[in-house]
Amino acid sequence: MLLELKNLRAHYFTRSGVVKAVDGVSFELDSNESIGLVGESGCGKTTIGFSILRQLQPPGRIVDGKIMYKGEDLLQKSDEAMRQIRGNRIAMIFQDPMTSLNPLIRVGDHIAETIAVHKRASKDEAWKEAEDILVRLGIDRERAHEYPHQFSGGMRQRIMIALALALKPELIIADEPTTALDVIVRAQILRLLVDLKSSTQTFSWILITHDLSTVAQMCDKVVVMYAGQLAEVADVTSLYEYPLHPYTQSLLKSIPKLYTQDKRLDSIPGMLPDLKEPPQGCRYHPRCPNAQELCSRVEPSPIEVDPNHFVYCLIHK
Repeated sequence: MLLELKNLRAHYFTRSGVVKAVDGVSFELDSNESIGLVGESGCGKTTIGFSILRQLQPPGRIVDGKIMYKGEDLLQKSDEAMRQIRGNRIAMIFQDPMTSLNPLIRVGDHIAETIAVHKRASKDEAWKEAEDILVRLGIDRERAHEYPHQFSGGMRQRIMIALALALKPELIIADEPTTALDVIVRAQILRLLVDLKSSTQTFSWILITHDLSTVAQMCDKVVVMYAGQLAEVADVTSLYEYPLHPYTQSLLKSIPKLYTQDKRLDSIPGMLPDLKEPPQGCRYHPRCPNAQELCSRVEPSPIEVDPNHFVYCLIHK
């Protein structure tokens, strides 16, 4: 087992109250496996990514649980040990490359500095390796001397991918890697990630996204989150063919279909609950079309439908 989250709880301690952004999340990731982490904005997906890297910033704090990486709890590691793990073994592709890249530093230096620090390589060796990585991602070698503002959005995202791949990590967390990109560039970036994975077979990934159609193409397993908790965990085939949680069913129905020009798109009524005061029982019950009286009182436990499919819903109890 490469990564295992056990009852992870990460909260934000604000002046107006405690936001339970991640509240008891557990799932597993094997070597060379890919997971799609999906759900509405504000359900805790990105918080999980930052928690795995131990980079959750105040007022956020991990309050409980374990993050087991190759049998070792990352939450028990020293700050220095985590610095050696970040980039080397676990890397992250952030949402907006323009806010992640230093505008005063050449793109080649971004990558070369990472290589030089972690691999103790010489400046020339690190620069040559940085150029090779950029070429591999479809960026001309000469452009390593340019600055982030001189690149398009799609090219900047390729640079972020190059940074994540620079040290050949075993796990990559991709947090909405195609946000704000047009459809064509988005498809190119996603295809690039798939090609890199299939050509190397050396890393696993967690893809954080809203896009269930992308997950269907790129991932082996799907983790569906709602309001800081799990709704359903299954392999891709099982989830798309036999979605069991009402929330998963509603998400799949809301995907636009090719031949539905004359039909109104399905939507989920209501909004995510306030995570400072989440609903009692199942957090989805105020919006659930199948809710029963029990759902407002009892918090669902995971129900194992088969070895690769778990649903957190009292209807299936």
